[in-house]
Amino acid sequence: MIASVILAALLAAQPETSLPGPELEMIEHKQVSYDALVNGETERAIAALEARLLEEPADPALLINLGAAYARAGRPERAAAAYRAAIDSPTRYQLELADGRWLDSRRVARMALDRLATSAEMAAR
Repeated sequence: MIASVILAALLAAQPETSLPGPELEMIEHKQVSYDALVNGETERAIAALEARLLEEPADPALLINLGAAYARAGRPERAAAAYRAAIDSPTRYQLELADGRWLDSRRVARMALDRLATSAEMAAR
């Protein structure tokens, strides 16, 4: 997943005085253990994400991917806690999903929490 920073070159090209124009979009590429998750390296992803969260404890992208890793590792309670922390995070931004869509981080976390609850219901039947 990718959060929202390619801005330096655009800002350098801006004249010091200019008329208001469209807001510049910032794109920041973050290491959120996506490759480890895709490659099935769940425990490696968990260790990396937990370490990153020590530096950025409220980062929704880290929390969402940690929730996904916990879910894959069979730890649904920890997954739900990570998703809830992402929903409650004071930080909020657009995330790029694996399918290329961009969605609000809180919406992504809610979707993941709903999916986790649905899979738990199905497993209980």
